[in-house]
This record gives sequence, structure tokens and C-alpha cells, in this order.
Amino acid sequence: MSKRAAAALTLPVGERDHTQGPADAPVTLVEYGDYECPHCGRAYPIVKEVRRRLGRRLRFVFRNFPLRESHPHAEHAAEAAGAQGKFWEMHDRLFERQFALDDDYLIEYAADLGLDAARVGKELAAGTYAPRVREDFRSGVTSGVNGTPTFFINGSRYDESWEVEALVAALEDAAR
Repeated sequence: MSKRAAAALTLPVGERDHTQGPADAPVTLVEYGDYECPHCGRAYPIVKEVRRRLGRRLRFVFRNFPLRESHPHAEHAAEAAGAQGKFWEMHDRLFERQFALDDDYLIEYAADLGLDAARVGKELAAGTYAPRVREDFRSGVTSGVNGTPTFFINGSRYDESWEVEALVAALEDAAR
């Protein structure tokens, strides 16, 4: 990690978060991301590989930080990810199909994943999950997030390389 003081995660990881890995893992990686962001798309397979390598020693948390001005579909994509309890399946689908994120595709993905697609469409139109997405976004702003992806390791902002080897090394170091 950098020698300078790192920004801190202001909202601790908790029950409200979308997590993978054990709560008592020695290291927690939080990503603030945007489903339409090309940099987040590049980070997606890197994070998957990091998770594979660290296994149960890592808890991974994804928080939504849709950059609406640059990415017009990001907010609804984030809302769709939170629908009906299949967050991680939808999360993966959204990054793997980042080029097709308008509402019609989001509803198609919901159906493909066995969700009630008509309900997802109604929920997107009603903004059912918008408050949850805004909560993630606000927590990012108060933690100093100003772009995506932004990572935190054990609550401290990580501003170094997020290539696989560098990120694994930083996480291994933090796990000690």
C-alpha cells in the first residue's frame, strides 16, 4: 500500500452489503463500481481472478457507484442487480454483457436468470431499488470515491495498480 495516508471507508461493511466470502476473512476488498464503466469492465475479470486465488481468505464487497452523466444505463443496471435476490448472478451478467445495458436487456437478463422479468421491469420503472443504489453512491462520496473502479482494502483506500499480481500482493500483505 502507499506510504501516504489513505482515505478511509466511511460506511463499514455490514449486513446491507452485497458480499462474497466469509465475514471473518482476514482481508476485505470493497469495490465501488459502475456496470457501464469500461475500466470496471476491465477490472471485473481481475477481481474474479483475485477472488479465486485468495479463496476463503477474502471477503469481496461490491457497492454501486453509477456515474450517470457518463454512463446513462449504469443506474438502472445497478438497480436491476439488486432485484429479487440474485445479485451476484446479475452482477456477472451485467459485466459480461456491458455493451447491452438498456432496460430491455436488463429485463431479458432477469428472465434468463429465472427472475420475474415483468416485475423487474415494473420495479425499474418505479425506482424500487434506487434508494439502495443512492445509499451506496453516497457512502462512496463520503469515502472520497470520485471515479470507478475505486477499491478499499480492510477499510483503507487502495490507489495502487489493480492488475492481478499487484492487487493479490496488497491483499496478501493486508491479510497478515
